[in-house]
Amino acid sequence: MKAMVIVQTKEGGRLEWHDVPEPEPGPGELLMRVKATAVNNADLYQLRGTYDPTQKPADRIIAGLEAAGEVAGIGKDVSGFAKGDRIMGTSRGGYAEFTTLDHRLAIPVPARLSWEEAATIPVAYMTEHNALITNGRLQAGETVLVNAASSGVGVAAIQIAKFCGAKIVIGTASTQKKLAALTALGMDLGINYRTENFADAVLAATNGTGADVVIDHVGGPYLKENLRCMALKGRLVSVGRLGGTTAELDLELIAYKRLQLIGVTFRTRTMDERIAIAQGVVADLLPALADGRLRPVIDRIFPLHQAAEAQAYMESNAQIGKIVLKV
Repeated sequence: MKAMVIVQTKEGGRLEWHDVPEPEPGPGELLMRVKATAVNNADLYQLRGTYDPTQKPADRIIAGLEAAGEVAGIGKDVSGFAKGDRIMGTSRGGYAEFTTLDHRLAIPVPARLSWEEAATIPVAYMTEHNALITNGRLQAGETVLVNAASSGVGVAAIQIAKFCGAKIVIGTASTQKKLAALTALGMDLGINYRTENFADAVLAATNGTGADVVIDHVGGPYLKENLRCMALKGRLVSVGRLGGTTAELDLELIAYKRLQLIGVTFRTRTMDERIAIAQGVVADLLPALADGRLRPVIDRIFPLHQAAEAQAYMESNAQIGKIVLKV
């Protein structure tokens, strides 16, 4: 089969188009004939060799962390699936014509969704459902701030927060075009972080109360202002750290407001934890994805062999929503 393989060189990792053996499903696994996959910032960690601490520089791995497609094979001890079933899920090696995944991670693809739309769902919606509902403990009527809201995960966070009953959903982005698109998806207040201070805007919009839940995809540079605009007993969930990983921490402010700072990542989650997150998405979000109350947003579609170009486009920060690779 064809796949985009990560090759480590002295200059760093690069993607190469290779013929590789087709995988076989092990016990408890499904073989998926991939129809589409999506690009994530975590893919860049894969490319740099920092996503998996067990990965060795000499290892050649297939890139990608999610996929959507048809069941093409069924491993031992698997029930409830048949060849041809439409599924989507998180899977190492999604940048390929075939991949395998634990059957408990497989999510049915609603009939109304295209393969490309389905491919945008696993990582973004699992990440943000876990951040908002499980870790952020979002309650109806609360205020949510989403930093970097036009990213694939940011768009999912905006929609999930509104769908789950947030009273005010606030998002930051770099252009008015992005903010207008996010408003159409349910965002109540958009903040152009290039022209205004987002913490001031959040406090003004909440009459000085602040945000109950902050979903942060930026990291260090935003920490001080995130804490300043959080409500009493607010929860900050650190999903991404694209702007930097370190910052000065005001412990007195954290204690005074009784704030909680929570870090999340899939890199250290057990299989059981991943399965629980997938099951939460199926229970809470899949019906809304099936009937259109939640809508996957695709910015651009590239053919699989142009995965390097797709990743470069993602690094430009021009997109609104997800970037998809069509197989």
